[in-house]
Amino acid sequence: MTESDTRSKLIDPKLKESNWTENNIVREYFFTDGRKLIGNKRGKRYFVDYLLSFKNTNLAIVEAKADDKDALDGLQQSIEYAKKLKIDFVYATNGLKIFEHSLIEGNGKWIDSYPTPQELFERKFGKIDTKVETTITYPFHLEDGMKPRFYQQIAVQKAIEAIANNKDRVLLTLATGTGKTYIAFQIVYRLFQSKWNKDGSNRRPKILFLADRNILKSQAINQFNSMEKDIVEITGKEIRKRGGKVPTNANVFFAIYQSIAENKKQIENTQEDEEDDVSGYYKQYPKNFFDLIIIDECHRGSANDESSWRDILNHFTSATHLGLTATPKRDDNGDTYKYFGDPIYEYSLKDGINDGFLTPYKVKRVQTNIDEYKFDPNDIITGELKENIVKLEQFEKQVIIPKRTRLIARTILNNINPMDKTIVFCVNQQHASEMKIAIDKYKTIKDNSYCVRVTSDEGEIGRNFLEDFQNNDKDIPTILTSSKMLTTGVDAKNVRNVVLTAPIRSMTEFKQIIGRGTRVFEGKDFFTIIDFVGATNLFYDKEWDDNKDKLKEDIEDIIATDNELDKDKPDTNQNDYELQDNQEDKVSDIESEYEARTSDEKQKNEKVIIDIKGKKLKVINIETTYVGDDGKPLKTNEYLELLIGILGKFYNDEQGLREIWSSPKNRKDLLNKLREMNIDESQLNDLKEIFEAQNSDIYDVLAHISFNLDIKTRSERVIAVESSTFVEKYHNEKAKEFIEFILERYKKDGVKELDEDKLSDLVKLSGFDRSELRQSFGNYNIRDEYFGLQREIYK
Repeated sequence: MTESDTRSKLIDPKLKESNWTENNIVREYFFTDGRKLIGNKRGKRYFVDYLLSFKNTNLAIVEAKADDKDALDGLQQSIEYAKKLKIDFVYATNGLKIFEHSLIEGNGKWIDSYPTPQELFERKFGKIDTKVETTITYPFHLEDGMKPRFYQQIAVQKAIEAIANNKDRVLLTLATGTGKTYIAFQIVYRLFQSKWNKDGSNRRPKILFLADRNILKSQAINQFNSMEKDIVEITGKEIRKRGGKVPTNANVFFAIYQSIAENKKQIENTQEDEEDDVSGYYKQYPKNFFDLIIIDECHRGSANDESSWRDILNHFTSATHLGLTATPKRDDNGDTYKYFGDPIYEYSLKDGINDGFLTPYKVKRVQTNIDEYKFDPNDIITGELKENIVKLEQFEKQVIIPKRTRLIARTILNNINPMDKTIVFCVNQQHASEMKIAIDKYKTIKDNSYCVRVTSDEGEIGRNFLEDFQNNDKDIPTILTSSKMLTTGVDAKNVRNVVLTAPIRSMTEFKQIIGRGTRVFEGKDFFTIIDFVGATNLFYDKEWDDNKDKLKEDIEDIIATDNELDKDKPDTNQNDYELQDNQEDKVSDIESEYEARTSDEKQKNEKVIIDIKGKKLKVINIETTYVGDDGKPLKTNEYLELLIGILGKFYNDEQGLREIWSSPKNRKDLLNKLREMNIDESQLNDLKEIFEAQNSDIYDVLAHISFNLDIKTRSERVIAVESSTFVEKYHNEKAKEFIEFILERYKKDGVKELDEDKLSDLVKLSGFDRSELRQSFGNYNIRDEYFGLQREIYK
């Protein structure tokens, strides 16, 4: 039998005998989208032959082979898929024999028939309380055909199981852009519908969703749209409407902690608020009022014993606390793991990229001849320069070189497409302003809002610009300059460039910033990290995308503590963080916004300003690297070794490469195969920069890498053709002119001008009449000559 016959005639009846109905079976369950490749293409998608589910719980997968194959073929791959899907039972079969592997026991055995759904459910969960079973098996909310991705299902299910089994502190760690708010909604929906609560009574739970930024709270409320009748915001405005009383008539409550925190620790009131008591709203709620508190971006303070989040969490200590984060924090001033325990589920940036749910990235590391400043008496120095050498991390904080800012602005514009949405992370708000002005100086797009500053000082104007930037139907604004405000909470899917002009203080901050570009968007094959400060070296740190087992190790902490950061803060007072009349307008909290707002002239004058004379500032190197399967950028030598290994699969010698490359069809096939292996044309073109061969053909670079041949320029190849007998064989001058026209196009724009489908375009561009041109070639067929010309170019 074929494998299809085996399934329908042998495997399906066996499953039916064990009470597996069609409602319990998904055939060819695809659970990844396939890694994004250049040209809006995708890599291989993972799938299992059968997914077996019962009571809304995925229990087993079945790997099917034809009846004449070994039943164990594919077992190991299925076990790996089961690990990824967090499924406990794997069955390998050829229809005649069945092998069961239990990931719980770590071993397997031959069996005569499949266990029933109820048997497998009990083997997974044991005997459980009816109320717990109702909670952990309640179905997902499905709307408009949108189903949770496989990792979202796992995160929700793991959280539900932990909460239903009375785990008081729960942590989910998922990379930015993987839908943590959607996961939170599914958790709340299922707990709400199943009437889970802390006291086990027959009522719906009271749940508090706690964020630290209004934009995060707003995004969450939008996600909970289907529960609109059951939710309420806790804001100063809402409380004033209720005569100073907090709302209680709902089940799901949303707040930014600034709105409900203790007044004396957090904020000073504006004049408009002084008539109302805004101190400690959360204390109006009984300590046991909430059953569950969800803390979004919990790494930003909840784990800190001294944080304002903790005052609120300590008040509601009887509730279950669920932390959501992309970047758990572990340092001297706060340990996410110490507070919540190890994550019950993790899904990393590396996983998201390889599975196709996040966008891959490439890194451009830019080095200039002013990455360090050495004292020059010819320069004009305003202020007191304490040291003769100024290092990279001191720029903008202590020393400002306007000429350097302008160099960086020009370099940014030279390395992005003009209309690609870009976020530039600066040292502080003043630096963000100066960078915006410098970009305006050199931009080619005249729109006044092409580049804007979005920082907490900008208030509502900045928020409006941010909303327009997030709108994928709007091109303007295109570039945002910011400091800390945009490290989290910016759900802009079409960000194509993330620019780092400020040293990154911690791994946590670095991961959050990188997450600004990872969201998937149609036509966005990758995003680019343009790094002026060496921040991307953090990719190579052992904490990058580490797993929880490594995190358990007592490793040396490389993250700068909040206390160390405080040394760089200018003195300020709480009035610098005024609470707006409408409390939800608060943009960022005092703990995460390291750069305090101040208008103190003395503070400004402490910075040294240097006007460099007689020295031309320039970029001295741009190194481009690509992310490998392990989620880390490949260094140049690693990338070349990878490429040589891949290329060796397609040709053995120079003649083999030439035969492939000189045929448009074979060349296209090779490029498509390389794309499937994560090597795209953009990367191949970047190789030309590595070998300083921008005016050469990719063919020559590949021949150099593979066989150490000299790299020829396209001009040299054209000259060789023009001096050969190939052109002279045509007796009609018009035919010669057309061939020379093609050669000029190739010399100018490269091998893309020689694509198989390009000939008709070239005829139009040449200006020749099609029928006259055909006649000018006499007995020669134009299409054949077009292909023959390519063989001559690479001869």
